[in-house]
Amino acid sequence: MYDWCLETANTKHAKYIMYMVSFAESSFFPLPPDLMLVPMILANRLLAWRLAFWATISSVAGGMLGYAIGFYLFASFGQWIIDTYHMQGTFERFQVDFQNYGFWIIVLKGLTPIPYKLVTIASGVAKFDLMQFFTASIIARAFRFYLLSALLYFFGPIAKKYIEKYLTLALLVSLAIILVGFAIVKCIG
Repeated sequence: MYDWCLETANTKHAKYIMYMVSFAESSFFPLPPDLMLVPMILANRLLAWRLAFWATISSVAGGMLGYAIGFYLFASFGQWIIDTYHMQGTFERFQVDFQNYGFWIIVLKGLTPIPYKLVTIASGVAKFDLMQFFTASIIARAFRFYLLSALLYFFGPIAKKYIEKYLTLALLVSLAIILVGFAIVKCIG
């Protein structure tokens, strides 16, 4: 996948795949857009800011879908997503916490490896103010994607050598971070 992303980073198709993954990850898909974003920026640093912008936009749009799932479809589709990831306890706690700290929960959880879809669906179920949700999502996702893009823009050539040399280790660490995010969510609940 890494080689494919590097080879296709300058094609119009690769960026659309990254946008779709970014959109889907915010509402139902388990893999983060970083898996596409990192190799694409490493292949062409000049795309870093554009990719960060579109990853943010597509992630926030996907977050709006997650919100709608929680708001309108929780009894069917939303509950299935929560059950699939075994996050029932955590989800219930998030709902209670939203009453007092909703805006900051969205901002902070959007920056962590904790699955953002949990936050978007919980926001909808809690009927959290849509404008505050939208604003917090933009802050969280923009910060995350622009920070990653900035690091790769400035340190990408150095990082690229190490990533290519230690690709297997880098993938295992990335997978571990994702799994830790899910484990944290499960333990919190």
